[in-house]
Amino acid sequence: MRVPLRLMALLAALASTAPVPAAAEGGPAWEACVGLASTPGERVKACSTVIDTRSESRQRLAGAYCNRGHGLTEKRELDAALSDLDESVRLDPGYACAYNNRGRVYSFKRDYDRAIAEYDQAIKLDPSLALAYSNRGESRFNKGDLDGAIADFDAAIKRDPNYVTAYANRGFVYARKHDTAHALADYSMRIKLAPDLIAYIDRGNVYRDSEQFDRAAADYGEAIRVAPTDARGWRNRGMIRLYRGDNKGGLADYDKALQYDPSDVFSWNNRGQARLRLGDRQGAIADFRKALELRPGLPSAHDALQKLGALTREP
Repeated sequence: MRVPLRLMALLAALASTAPVPAAAEGGPAWEACVGLASTPGERVKACSTVIDTRSESRQRLAGAYCNRGHGLTEKRELDAALSDLDESVRLDPGYACAYNNRGRVYSFKRDYDRAIAEYDQAIKLDPSLALAYSNRGESRFNKGDLDGAIADFDAAIKRDPNYVTAYANRGFVYARKHDTAHALADYSMRIKLAPDLIAYIDRGNVYRDSEQFDRAAADYGEAIRVAPTDARGWRNRGMIRLYRGDNKGGLADYDKALQYDPSDVFSWNNRGQARLRLGDRQGAIADFRKALELRPGLPSAHDALQKLGALTREP
């Protein structure tokens, strides 16, 4: 959902709500313009070709502008995207896709009131568009309206019971409200539908925050299983192992985390703690110093070095 927090970025409406051509009318540029598999750069290029030919109907041209606006939004060229989406609305004022995508641009600009107004219009034009409800829930969340956000995610799920992002976002909001039971239910449904790294980490975080450490460690272990070269599963499980006093296990996990992400300051700091607990004073000092190098003034690393008498001199 975010932008400022941990919610997932939402995809704008593409071929599912764009005018779909008959096979004979298409062509490679049109197919790439509306195709879900196109990258943002490919979509912008293909839709530009469609627009430049000026051979499409008014409705299909509105679709090309809407989808090029989507590609530009993904590239964070927001003013150019807004210009395209304005043109899509001008060409076809009844086209829900353009309002939905324009709302997303305003959301990225943090103009949440205007984003909500755009999603309102998209929903008015197409009350079945689950994506617009989910996007509106994102903007309501970003305004601090947690109950309004949940109501919108409810509406999105009602219209599409397999909408993974809506479950993930609603679970996140429930977690923010400290409603552990509902958060776990939503994250579990998300895992059932799409068991990826982030799904396991998000549910693991709820277990961690509710001090269900065995279940948290199990979810982080699943994250490691599905994405063994991603540092996030390793460092989250490492933290749980340190919580539980398994210092050797925590050290091993932070070794892996730093192998895959050597820029993470907290992995250096926490590995330093594991080494200190295991009696490796020199290794701990080295790790705390690396943490301070990456983030000068980090209190935990600073205090640890000060206690070790190693704050300003080599060990």
